[in-house]
Amino acid sequence: MDPKSLPKPSRPRGWRAYWTALASLAAALLLWWLVTQTSGLPAFILPPPGQVAVRFWSALLDGSLLADTGATLLEVVLGLFCGTVTAALLGYALAKSPLFERLLAPYLVATQAIPIVAIAPLLVIWFGPGMFSKVLICALIVFFPVLVNTVVGVRAVPRPLRDLMGSLRATRFQILRHLELPAALPILLGGLRIGATLSVIGAVVGELVGSDRGLGFLVNAARGRYDTALVFVAVFTLVALALLLYGLVAWLEHRLLAWQEGSKP
Repeated sequence: MDPKSLPKPSRPRGWRAYWTALASLAAALLLWWLVTQTSGLPAFILPPPGQVAVRFWSALLDGSLLADTGATLLEVVLGLFCGTVTAALLGYALAKSPLFERLLAPYLVATQAIPIVAIAPLLVIWFGPGMFSKVLICALIVFFPVLVNTVVGVRAVPRPLRDLMGSLRATRFQILRHLELPAALPILLGGLRIGATLSVIGAVVGELVGSDRGLGFLVNAARGRYDTALVFVAVFTLVALALLLYGLVAWLEHRLLAWQEGSKP
């Protein structure tokens, strides 16, 4: 067989997406630099990318960026965990009991009609400016998307499969373990993706209201000193945290739902 006739190995699609993302980032940085050079805006309003990079390196060396990032990340992880667990448990109860849903639905919807920015000052006043109030704000902002997706996922289980499990005399725990949880997991993880990014917003809102550490505190402090480059550093770090959490949830989804990929033709 002629080696030239063999098909050439193609690069994985992941590499193509990787290089596309790098090209997009480079184009955005170039556009940012061009705007700073042609607009005539002073550096305290729109600093160039090089100044932001220098400020990032200095904040990294003095340890302030790592300390504030660690504080925010801890609040986000704890809030995401507490909000997700609470929402999943309550969502399962609502999905199994229509009466319970009718009783609680108006209150749950009413809580979402109030912006988290409006109640964050009250939570800080009631529970203090410590970590607990920030974790609570994160949990509240994560709660509703995960709750709704849990209810939808549990109710999406086909009735014939439930009847089959009943005919096999499966216990309630066996139905949950072998039917409801695998069926609802894709929708639940979709809500967790949304919650992962919203949890970062919740932490920052709490820190902006009242805190002595965290990336939100860093934004407040830098804004007061007109250190706009440091504000950019904090914002970009928040974006990196959100992307990291979103990527972790996507990786978890890939691992937990690998059986679905294997069952596709």
